[in-house]
Amino acid sequence: MSAFRLIASLFALILAPAAAHAQEQRPSTCVAVANALPRVQYVNLQDVAAQGEVAITYAGHSTYIIETPAGVTIATDFSGVYGASPTPRIATMNRAHSTHYTLNPDPAIEHVLTGWNPDGGPIKHSLLVDDVYIRNVTTDIRGGSAAAKDGNSIFIFEVAGLCIGHLGHLHHELDDSHYAAIGRLDVVMVPVDGGLTLSLEGMSEIARRLSSSIILPMHRFSTPISAFASRMGEGFEVEFREERTLLVSLGTLPRQPTIVVLEGV
Repeated sequence: MSAFRLIASLFALILAPAAAHAQEQRPSTCVAVANALPRVQYVNLQDVAAQGEVAITYAGHSTYIIETPAGVTIATDFSGVYGASPTPRIATMNRAHSTHYTLNPDPAIEHVLTGWNPDGGPIKHSLLVDDVYIRNVTTDIRGGSAAAKDGNSIFIFEVAGLCIGHLGHLHHELDDSHYAAIGRLDVVMVPVDGGLTLSLEGMSEIARRLSSSIILPMHRFSTPISAFASRMGEGFEVEFREERTLLVSLGTLPRQPTIVVLEGV
């Protein structure tokens, strides 16, 4: 892990309160760290190890399953096709296509978080469930021939001192206000379809600016990983894994930013 990332991650531990009950709200430690890094304090590395590992499993399409150290399971861009068994406790959705949402989620899912507001305008999520805090940053989305404002959400999952982001079905470049709202991301899930969302050039620019330690491609179809990786530049390594699950913690973040391609992607 880079010195900058380690310092930022340790500072997150200073700011993060103990886990509370679902529906409580708290300030984002990811944004706080991004805005307040010069005031960093040092903590015992044993506190870092105590945060535990997060398991991130590629289920299919744009669905990753995130399992927290406390056992909370989250399915991203959930349509019910991937990641439905066992039933996740939390499902996030985006309404670009039916492969990214369902209007009839399993009632056993405790929290269904839509990336759009059925009543119009932006939607805001701020949810704390056991050891994970979930929030979102809305973006626009194409809808037929017109653009639907605030139709997509970038979901951020703050857990075990890590900041994990899922870009959803992102259709446009981000501006400074988006980056400020997102804050720091240690792990980011990026669509690399080459144009159904955003072009590879546009998506690689976003991924570079987020400066994440781990980039997890998704929504790939037939796009060669090399086509995306080459646009990221020489500063990024590429790792192909034979397994579908990545275990990650503060202490195991790579020293060099790495594109991790899980089995099935």
